Amino acid sequence: MSFRTRAKICGITRVEDASAAVNAGADALGFVFYQASSRYIQAHQAAKITQQLAPFVSKVALFVNPSREEVDVVLNAFSVDVIQFHGDEDEAFCQSFNTPYIKAIRMQQQTDISQCAKTYHSAAALLLDAFDQAQFGGTGETFDWALLPENCSLPLILAGGLGPNNVCQAIQHTQPYAVDVSSGVEKSKGVKDHRLIKQFMQEVKRAHQ
Repeated sequence: MSFRTRAKICGITRVEDASAAVNAGADALGFVFYQASSRYIQAHQAAKITQQLAPFVSKVALFVNPSREEVDVVLNAFSVDVIQFHGDEDEAFCQSFNTPYIKAIRMQQQTDISQCAKTYHSAAALLLDAFDQAQFGGTGETFDWALLPENCSLPLILAGGLGPNNVCQAIQHTQPYAVDVSSGVEKSKGVKDHRLIKQFMQEVKRAHQ
């Protein structure tokens, strides 16, 4: 397989965690702008972290059912490469910020990914995460990878319960465009374990050997 699976480390709250992720080879860093999340970060804090990053690492701003103002505050604070919408936002809202966006889909047995790709046809990719009644993402739970279609009109990003112990298997099984990890590389909520980040990235690479 000549294709290289990309990797995003999400829920970054500290500059040393951002550096560890970049040094380990992460393609993207995710910042959570959803106040109910234990990984919530304020726009000015994220701006401070991103100022210290080397180039060629994508900065992803994650929202859950935000107001237009909430998104604008973040977009004005620092240069966001991609917005990730993790709630029930409609396609018109998602694509109205003139910034590439990812739409998160919370997977259930009956979820039709091809239909989701049509509904959010303007998305840069779909991120597939485990469904949880109580929370939007960051659950540490996996879902049934057999639900991924063979072909999809949009790139698919695999999330939900990934960690160093299963990401290699997940990539080989589903061959996603990218993988996304948050709780799987943490020592406590919002605080990353640099050893686990390194192991995770090594396993991502190992999937293609």
